[in-house]
This record gives sequence, C-alpha cells and structure tokens, in this order.
Amino acid sequence: MSNSGMVELPVLEAGTVVPCCPPITAGELSQTDAEKMAAMFKALSDPVRLRLFSKVASHAGGEACVCDISDVGVSQPTVSHHLKKLREAGLPTSERRGTWVYYKVAPPVVAAMSAMLDLRT
Repeated sequence: MSNSGMVELPVLEAGTVVPCCPPITAGELSQTDAEKMAAMFKALSDPVRLRLFSKVASHAGGEACVCDISDVGVSQPTVSHHLKKLREAGLPTSERRGTWVYYKVAPPVVAAMSAMLDLRT
C-alpha cells in the first residue's frame, strides 16, 4: 500500500493539547481545532494504542505502570513507540519513578473528544 496519499499531521507538544471543541453538530470546526482533534483520534486509531490506552484508563487507581500494561502482543520497544505516540497526542500523561514510567489518562482531553462527538443538541 502506498503512502503517497497520506498527510502527516502535526505532533502536539506536551501541554498544548487542551479541550477545544463544541459538539460537531454545533458548527464547523476551525482548522486549528480540527488539527488538534485529528491528532488525538489518529493516535487512537491503531488497535495496539487503543488497547494500551484502555489498559491505562481502566487500571486500578487511575494510573498504570508500563510494566503492568505491556502485554498487548507486541515487543517492548513497540509498546514504547505506541505509548510515545499516545503521549505526543496528549492523551495520557506520564511520570518516571525510578526505572518505571507510570501513565494516567488526561481526563479533560478525553472529555473534549467525547463532547465533540455528542450528537445531542
């Protein structure tokens, strides 16, 4: 499959992802808002990333050590790559504690994604 038709979306820097958008039925998204939301949805469009994100979100205590969520059927370097892509999109936050990294879901960002897709008017 050729990637010639693929468009590379900008990577959002940590701290730049903020809830942005009213429900999709409220009006047309601005270019900036569309780029922010597309980066988040793109990050979740991979099945491994979606599984990792759900493991973090559903983990007891609201955070998960990478050592507890890495059993998704791919190698550890691949898990690290996918977690990096999720972090770049602003979906989880991370904190290093000794040799392990702990992840938490960023609730405002997930709430913004949910609110944007809310079709109730």
